[in-house]
Amino acid sequence: MSGAELPPGGAVIDGAHRFPIRVYYEDTDAAGIVYYANYLKFIERARTEMMRRFGVEHEKSRQSEGTAFIVRRAELEFLAPARLDDALIVETRIVDVGGATIRLTQDVRRAHVLLVRAVILVATVGRQGRPVRLPPALRAALNSRHETSRMVTTHAR
Repeated sequence: MSGAELPPGGAVIDGAHRFPIRVYYEDTDAAGIVYYANYLKFIERARTEMMRRFGVEHEKSRQSEGTAFIVRRAELEFLAPARLDDALIVETRIVDVGGATIRLTQDVRRAHVLLVRAVILVATVGRQGRPVRLPPALRAALNSRHETSRMVTTHAR
């Protein structure tokens, strides 16, 4: 499925959440190539939409449960450049779910060409900024939904 065929919030296909991104002028440097830091924005948007698909909205979670999601670690490998007007897909897969963390891989592709591979560790923190367990609603979504069971390679501990 191409980016043009995906809904704006993305979709789960073959065990991965796929999210469409278009490269705009503001995303590029003077050479018309996506500035490296903007890939972090692209993958953040994709993760946010994936979480929304699981019924977790960041602001609601922060207000109702006092829980926020932070990126604890990000490893990115840049393999090929994206350019102005490219249609990209961010493919997010859950690798591991811990007590207070979710490890994901996020690949940015143009058609079938892998441009960037990211390994991200997301942690949950409470109002005081200290680690807290994943919200029950998110844990339930990760463990019980038929479509998410294919996304998780290691079940929650």
